[in-house]
Amino acid sequence: LSAGRMVGLSACIAGTLLQKPGYSGKFFPNLPDFGIWWVFVVLLICIGICTIFGLINGMVISYLKVPAFIGTLGMQLIVYGVCLVYTNATPIGGYRPAYTEVAKGRLFGVVPYLFLIALAIGLVIWFVYNKTPHGKYMYAIGGNEQAAEVSGVNTNKTKIIIYVTAAALYALGGFLVGAKSGGSSVNMGMGWELEAIAACTIGGVSVNGGIGKVSGVLIGVLVFEILKTCLQYLGVDTNYQYIAQGIVIVVAIALDIRKYIAKK
Repeated sequence: LSAGRMVGLSACIAGTLLQKPGYSGKFFPNLPDFGIWWVFVVLLICIGICTIFGLINGMVISYLKVPAFIGTLGMQLIVYGVCLVYTNATPIGGYRPAYTEVAKGRLFGVVPYLFLIALAIGLVIWFVYNKTPHGKYMYAIGGNEQAAEVSGVNTNKTKIIIYVTAAALYALGGFLVGAKSGGSSVNMGMGWELEAIAACTIGGVSVNGGIGKVSGVLIGVLVFEILKTCLQYLGVDTNYQYIAQGIVIVVAIALDIRKYIAKK
């Protein structure tokens, strides 16, 4: 449940460090222009900071045995507070072209960089889930954590790696959405954790754990985003769009639970 807020924090950190040198409202007025490689360094900074929160999430849930729902809900508020303190709730803009080009540029003028990045991340995660022991451990823990533990799986270590990896991907997402938007604020990414749950459920991931494919998640994300895009093109009022998205979330999870009960 802290996913959206980590996205917002990453976008704000990237925004404050990647403004144009001559921008009048620069967050750090004395920050010099380090060149194009500074964009990559800032991405690493965003990932590093977010993975710290992911590590805390994993340790609290693994060693303190705090339910994931409560632990990540608390982290959601903590990250939001950190972002408010860091930015003082000030909107951030005036990004340097090298940063916005990451999200708006196209390879050979045809293929968007965002598509290539999403494809690369999808392939890497697919490989991890299907071809590595860690991927098998994740499925085992999702299916039955107690059974996985007595089978010799280090459940605490695996869960910590899961939360750290997730936080790193949230950071990358925030970095990219900030570049795509050309600006950021503390409210960026708000509610995205629920959209992620809905997209995954549409893609066949069970909220009860242990079931799902990376390819299904990618399809679920596309379906959910296409739904939002279609509502916008149809001129549906924004308020009604939230209602439609909420209905999709409830129906998707209800169908998943019915399928789970039927299998039992």
